[in-house]
Amino acid sequence: MDERTERVRGDWNRMSQRYERGARAQDLVFGSTRARLCGRARGRVLEIAVGTGQNLAHYPDGVEVTGVDLSPAMLAHARARASALGLDAVLREGDAQELAFADGAFDTVVCALALCTIPDQRRALDEMYRVLRPGGLLLLVDHVEYTRWPLRLREARKEYPRRLPRAVAAEAGFTVDAHHRTALGLVETVTAHRAPRPDPPREAG
Repeated sequence: MDERTERVRGDWNRMSQRYERGARAQDLVFGSTRARLCGRARGRVLEIAVGTGQNLAHYPDGVEVTGVDLSPAMLAHARARASALGLDAVLREGDAQELAFADGAFDTVVCALALCTIPDQRRALDEMYRVLRPGGLLLLVDHVEYTRWPLRLREARKEYPRRLPRAVAAEAGFTVDAHHRTALGLVETVTAHRAPRPDPPREAG
């Protein structure tokens, strides 16, 4: 884990209790966004940056949920929430930029309000692409206030500037199916899929 990622991990460990207390305020701002997003998940689901597990109650019956997060403190809250909900979710420490899963291991990848906190967005989306099966579904919702002027000027000076999730997803190879803004245009929801790779050409003869 590099120094920047380790620093983010420490920040989330320190913020875990405060983040959980602020969950109700988040719900007032984002309304049913979490429920609509997670309700589309199917099959084997990987949630990136599962945090305190606020999305766990919104997944449909029958899906198999695995959640990863950098922060052990955040995961402790998520495990308590999963237990209270009676969910058999697998929750483990992990870095979105270097996922410890096989290629094509999941049918759906979810990342909710967390991509903007990952040091290297593109690297994380490359990993999401890798662990999704061909045709698998990517569900994102994220803050995008940093794309507005003059904040985007400050972003441009960074080593890994944050950018619109849909743009980075497309660069990573995803086909973006839909996107829209909520919360006064400060949050963007993206639905995309990993297009199946074409079959290699057959040799003549």
